[in-house]
Amino acid sequence: MIKRIILTPFQKFVKIESLSGVLLFSATLIAMIWANSGFSESYNALWQYKIGIGSETFQLTKPLILWINDGLMALFFFLIGLEIKRELLIGELNGLRKAMFPLFAAIGGMIFPLMLFLFLNDSPQTSQGWGIPMATDIAFSLAILKLLGNRVPLSLKIFLTAFAIVDDLGAVMVIAIFYSGGVDWLLILYALIPLLILSFLGIKGIYSKYWTIILGIIIWVLFLKSGIHPTIAGVLVAFTVPIRQKIDMQSFKDNLLDIMRGITKTNNENVPVLSNEQLGYIDDLEDLTDKFTSPLQKLEHRLHGWVAYFIMPIFALANAGVVFGSNMQLDAALIINIALALFVGKLLGVTLLSWLGVKLKMAELPEDLNFFQISGIAILAGVGFTMSIFIANLAFANNVVFVDSAKVGILIGSVVSGIVGYLVLRFTGANKKGL
Repeated sequence: MIKRIILTPFQKFVKIESLSGVLLFSATLIAMIWANSGFSESYNALWQYKIGIGSETFQLTKPLILWINDGLMALFFFLIGLEIKRELLIGELNGLRKAMFPLFAAIGGMIFPLMLFLFLNDSPQTSQGWGIPMATDIAFSLAILKLLGNRVPLSLKIFLTAFAIVDDLGAVMVIAIFYSGGVDWLLILYALIPLLILSFLGIKGIYSKYWTIILGIIIWVLFLKSGIHPTIAGVLVAFTVPIRQKIDMQSFKDNLLDIMRGITKTNNENVPVLSNEQLGYIDDLEDLTDKFTSPLQKLEHRLHGWVAYFIMPIFALANAGVVFGSNMQLDAALIINIALALFVGKLLGVTLLSWLGVKLKMAELPEDLNFFQISGIAILAGVGFTMSIFIANLAFANNVVFVDSAKVGILIGSVVSGIVGYLVLRFTGANKKGL
């Protein structure tokens, strides 16, 4: 019974991410077909349509694609922040021993692709793209694992999720430090005021969704105007959300029993509406469950569907529409470098660093896993897509040729990694031992 209760939330997470991967693939396919069809002008016109508000003292007008990349993706990063905080406090990364194996894998999965890209790159103009192959797209990779069914153990999915979340943390830091423009530090100082207020409330265990939304929007706008990419605001605000409930398990049980006793004493069974007394007990039950539910967990649960089923597919639809044609300009070297960095870099980095961690006795390989499976996951980690495209837009913001080339390289590297990773895991027996 305990095992089922612990695993069910993760299994639901895998299910959501798997379906999200299918939607991402569909949105990508639609974007590419739309951008290369007779309606290509409408594709470009839609995403370049300017929306915003403005006055003499304040102006905030952006093309639709930037509202998606800077606005909607801030919610995506907010969810990432919630996941990172949960994993660090109570999840797979909450203890040194538990964290070391996926941590070694994540470090390798970030450093090796970066180094391979810089090694292969011979143009100073494209060197800014070194961060593109660093991250793993958890939705796509879990969707591929889902196709394998029971051929892969649950611990392998947990391992992939854990090191992909560390990857995301690394990508967030890279974006904040290396892919932000000239920073207006005065605006950052202003942004720290509402952020400190939320942090203080979070430390005290006080959470208000209204204050979080209002102050979160203020922080986002200040980051946007300051030059630091506004999606970082999403992560920082997420870290302020408290994880602890307002009441403990015993208090919840005692109050729940009192409510149940009260309801059983009421006599209103043959009437289709509740009595005032019963309505009072229902209100008490809602208030009790609200106090017992972790604010972080509740937010994560409610946002996951929106991010997986709406924000990420919309991002893919807006950003994956690369136009292919006889007059298309692409940088072949950049395409090859990114594709190889994703496929070869992830394979070498994740496999070798996780193996090294085990050999140095600094990390422990789960009992039901072997390094043939780890190598399959390492290849699957080359599916970069969402975060890779996001970083490509930042790295080559003023060069359409490089952005399109990067997207083509990401698509090639991700597709090859997905297919080869699937085949390796498909034909890797769970009982094989290796390396």
